[in-house]
Amino acid sequence: MRTELVTITTDTHPIDGAFHQPDGPAKGAALYFHGNTMNFYTGGARFLPPALTKLGLAVLAFNRRGHDILTTRMSRAAEGGAFQTTAEAIADNRFAAQWLAARGFPDPVVMGHSNGGMLSTRHVVDHPKTPALVLLSAGRGSVRQDTSGGSEKLFAAGKLDELTQKARELVAAGRGRELMFMPGWWYVISAESFLDRIVSVPDTIALAPQIKCPVLAIRGDKEDRDRYPAEEFQAACGGPCEVNIVANCDHFYNDREGHVAGIVASWLAKTLKL
Repeated sequence: MRTELVTITTDTHPIDGAFHQPDGPAKGAALYFHGNTMNFYTGGARFLPPALTKLGLAVLAFNRRGHDILTTRMSRAAEGGAFQTTAEAIADNRFAAQWLAARGFPDPVVMGHSNGGMLSTRHVVDHPKTPALVLLSAGRGSVRQDTSGGSEKLFAAGKLDELTQKARELVAAGRGRELMFMPGWWYVISAESFLDRIVSVPDTIALAPQIKCPVLAIRGDKEDRDRYPAEEFQAACGGPCEVNIVANCDHFYNDREGHVAGIVASWLAKTLKL
């Protein structure tokens, strides 16, 4: 494959990504949404493109403005996942889709990991011509997503009420970008982003009936079934949905990357007749 580092314009600062193209003519394209605090060069964004370009698909993986936890870009101003909002993330996905459309791929396959999976359901509902959707350990979304940390004790864990009150106080005092520590992943977050997170993430299950394209929903067998509800999504989905629970597999597909890439590539080849 041929890889080009690209820059995508947004309504504030630009975002970066990698555009992977097959050696021969492209038969279509895929748009990859990374998980929360991840980026375009880790996880599925890294191990899926070689398998997808072999099918003849061009692949765009990109950073949302809320990539990583904290970062700087061409300045010393703090950016990253600690400051993200759901509205910004949805907009970034739209900007990336527009970038891809301008290069001749108006209706790409959409795939998203974890939080990127939740965001991808919203994106596909908004883009009904999407030919296929791949959910890689997509979270449940909705207000329920972070009301508890689940078996993994993520986000606020047992301190949701305490941290919510603190965040509200900071925002009311005009200090919404002030950072707070959390007991679980992702460890540090701004007050504004904390309050946004607990009310605004897309509801994966509620959006499922509006999704009519074929869907592949993957989850590792070591993951929390309630937090990553592939079977519930399948039951609610408005179109055909196949679920694959990968054996001996965690949320990041460690040591199972090749196996997961094979599942995705095989399903896309069959579904899109590549």
